[in-house]
Amino acid sequence: MSEQLYCGWGRTDITPKVPVSLAGYFNIRMWEKVLDRLEARAIVFKQGDKYAGIVNLDLISSAQILVDRVWKKIADLTMFSKENLIFCSTHTHTGPEIRSTVLSGSEECAEDIAGAISQALRNALKDLQAVDSMVQGETYDNRFIFNRRYWMKSGGVVTNPGKFNSDILRSEGTVDAEIPMFGVKRNGKLALLFANIVNHSDTIGGNNVSADWPGFARRMIESQMPEGFMFVPVIGTAGNINHFDVASDLNQTCYAEAERIGSGIAATILNAINTLKPCCEMPLETRFTELYCPAHEVSDEEYNEALATVEKYKDEPDVSKADELTSEDLARKVPKVLKYFAQQVLLLRDEPKNANFPLPVILLNGVAVVGVPGEPFVEIGLEIRKRIFNDYRTLVAGHGPTGHPKLGGGYMPNIWNYNRGGYETTGRSNPFCTQASEMLLEAMKKLAKRS
Repeated sequence: MSEQLYCGWGRTDITPKVPVSLAGYFNIRMWEKVLDRLEARAIVFKQGDKYAGIVNLDLISSAQILVDRVWKKIADLTMFSKENLIFCSTHTHTGPEIRSTVLSGSEECAEDIAGAISQALRNALKDLQAVDSMVQGETYDNRFIFNRRYWMKSGGVVTNPGKFNSDILRSEGTVDAEIPMFGVKRNGKLALLFANIVNHSDTIGGNNVSADWPGFARRMIESQMPEGFMFVPVIGTAGNINHFDVASDLNQTCYAEAERIGSGIAATILNAINTLKPCCEMPLETRFTELYCPAHEVSDEEYNEALATVEKYKDEPDVSKADELTSEDLARKVPKVLKYFAQQVLLLRDEPKNANFPLPVILLNGVAVVGVPGEPFVEIGLEIRKRIFNDYRTLVAGHGPTGHPKLGGGYMPNIWNYNRGGYETTGRSNPFCTQASEMLLEAMKKLAKRS
């Protein structure tokens, strides 16, 4: 029989207090008011002398520049290292931009958030209590998820081509509508629940702070459970997935849309709680590797094309903080956006950033939590869940750190997505080499086989 398992959790507020831009678009968006609060959630497991932890943030990513600050603040917590602590984020596009210290307010905000994360971990350690049992299961909801890359009748793939675009032929890829879950029972009650949901958290837009639909889901679920209960929305590999239904005239960029999706997912998860089954008894184990990933390869052809684009649109003003730009503007080939993307390609060629992905895995009672960097495409998460860690109830935690302080994230397409179109494969949005997804999957196979 395994030693007694202990689990504790803590949460802290990471809503910005200083003037800072919100993250997730091409322009600076200084926040104006708070629609709902942002959280840092820390969960710690202890069994014998082994520890493992998960930090789940209402941010666009667990940027390395932020994680490095956290490590400095928890240097005294020697039970933690990058080998047993998973950082992941809900990917809200209405949280503070802390991936760069160049922007006004971002450094102070990042320091505040790092301090809050440190406190959440300390609260979790103080909260450690004996676990009665663990439960696991899965539910399903395909109402809000769409592969956002489309083959067009005119040829090639376009990301977010717009609603009712008559040139749309079909989606390029699949979705992942399954929602793996696991929970912890303390004092005879379900007290903690994780759910792995594969979708983008980008439903609101504008300049107001919000945790987006994962925040609505969390608040609704926790309101229906006993006091002290924590719900942890683990966002999976949704690099090519979002909530836009191109065949619907519904307004899908507003606060009401975040509530619609979050409430719908919450209802699905609440309805499935009674179907959760006991986990098998397996000891706590952590596995870890680091994966060196070269920077995006900018060919001479791509570089020269970018130079030509910048020259062609040299009279176009540069993107400014006043602009409201989205991927749909790129799909429409707005000159200012074309110029912006071309400028980013030139920077990538001149200043390549090689990543060193930290890849932590937590195994416990037949459940696996796998941390991955950035925004891999959905097929990569399915491969990890369904084939590589298929012996476990597996949750893939996306938007983890990249191992490079100047890389706050980035898309990770499948190798076959390249040279088709869509902005996720461009140098502006994808700083990683073409083989990054294949390298990631090979590293995961080795982690899964380790005895």
